[in-house]
Amino acid sequence: MKKLILIGVAACALPSFAKIELATPFSDGMVLQRGMNVPVWGKAEPGRKVTVEFAGNAVSTVACAGGRWKVALPPMEASKESRTLTVTESESGWLWDSTLETVEVKDVLVGEVWLCAGQSNTDCPIWGKSPRYRDGWGAMTLTSVNKPFVRLVKTPRMAELEPRYDYKAEWMKMTPDLYEAFKKGAKMPSAMGYYYALELANALDIPIGLVDSSWGGTNIEAWTPRSGYEGLKDLDADRDWKLIAQKDWKPGNARGATNRWFKQPRVLWNGMVAAYAPMACRGFIWYQGCANAKEYALYANKMHGLYNGWAKEFANPNLKLYFVQLTPWGSPVIPDIQMAQAKFAAEEKNAAMVVINDVGNLTDIHPNDKRTVAKRLSLHALKRDYGWDSVRDNSPTLKDWKIDGNKFVLSFNDAEGWYVYNHAKGDSGVGFELAGTNGVWKAAKIVNLVESKDRNGKLQRLGPVEGTKLIVESEEVKEPVKLRYLHSRPWFGALYNDACLPLGAFAIEK
Repeated sequence: MKKLILIGVAACALPSFAKIELATPFSDGMVLQRGMNVPVWGKAEPGRKVTVEFAGNAVSTVACAGGRWKVALPPMEASKESRTLTVTESESGWLWDSTLETVEVKDVLVGEVWLCAGQSNTDCPIWGKSPRYRDGWGAMTLTSVNKPFVRLVKTPRMAELEPRYDYKAEWMKMTPDLYEAFKKGAKMPSAMGYYYALELANALDIPIGLVDSSWGGTNIEAWTPRSGYEGLKDLDADRDWKLIAQKDWKPGNARGATNRWFKQPRVLWNGMVAAYAPMACRGFIWYQGCANAKEYALYANKMHGLYNGWAKEFANPNLKLYFVQLTPWGSPVIPDIQMAQAKFAAEEKNAAMVVINDVGNLTDIHPNDKRTVAKRLSLHALKRDYGWDSVRDNSPTLKDWKIDGNKFVLSFNDAEGWYVYNHAKGDSGVGFELAGTNGVWKAAKIVNLVESKDRNGKLQRLGPVEGTKLIVESEEVKEPVKLRYLHSRPWFGALYNDACLPLGAFAIEK
């Protein structure tokens, strides 16, 4: 039996529309979020009754004077069953309804919905024409994965001065047909997003929907709605930025990371995300920071603005943000922004960060291993959202430290053991440095590393570490007062906890 719910007239200020329209996310093949109220919205003739029917539920409202309407379907269980969402516009009387128009959204599933946003390492496709800008396993993955209940959207690049709502999501199925579509010129979705959706589908065996809104080279300000800056310090310039049309943009308008017309504050939120809000979803994954690397002192605050704005606009105070710490790629400022990212992760309860300093490439800002990135992101979701209590999802973080003679003794959260796998990207010092009162940094070693020798008798810095603490010393620093990790070339991580998750960059100033 259908449950009929009458919703009050929606508040709005839009012009009227004779034809009923559904918002951007609602098109054939979509996935609705399970376990939450599911907003469905659009435009219709003012004063007309609008009824949305799906999975035995029927909810109704009346389009307001500006033509906007919105209802909410009640929480539903996950389902791979292909069903139709029907939206009917009618003219109501006291005793009758006269149906004027019906719109159908076909092949609708119910499961888990995520968004995926950021710059080029998010945008990097599962497969593409450039060997340097695609996932290294993409072709094999595309042709061997057949999960039609996973649906993906690739949002076109659009920078807008005002929020744009006049486009439709095109939901693609995760089947080998995607590879054939690529050969015919179709734009492929984010490799990181593809693998993330695949990891969740493999673990949960329910429909997964992922919306990819990403653009290479873009800064965090462009993705942040104005509402995100409320209560934040030192970001007034971003909040109050006066948007400039593309035709009027001049080099002299640039300020910091806002150095192109499509990098102005909120323009990518307006063009590529606003149309999806307030779609019911679990959260979003994010990989960005290179464009803001020189602004590391403000970056943690800017991430708060991003998260706060998205949570407000999606009307979801529990919205999750799982994001990627930057990988090394040859820039000395990367450790500073890595630590800013870690600071934000420690401050925001609904956020979590993955460390990937072991999968970078100093000769290419776009390392082509996105499977590892997505796998680590998925650990956060499995642990925090889907009840997989056995999962270890956190890289180690510094808990406590002391100086014992010429050594630093370090204790960590999320490390019941350690091992060093010092592959070709690492160095003999495993990334630690110490400095004395003169401030000169010298390479250091892990004293309690169980060292071994190769077949030629050469000492190898790889293997397990004795105990749960790290004891670090440098023969060149007799009275250390400062310590840092992964702040010098080659910046690559080679130190892992017992759950195979790498330690991220950090520093200690006495």
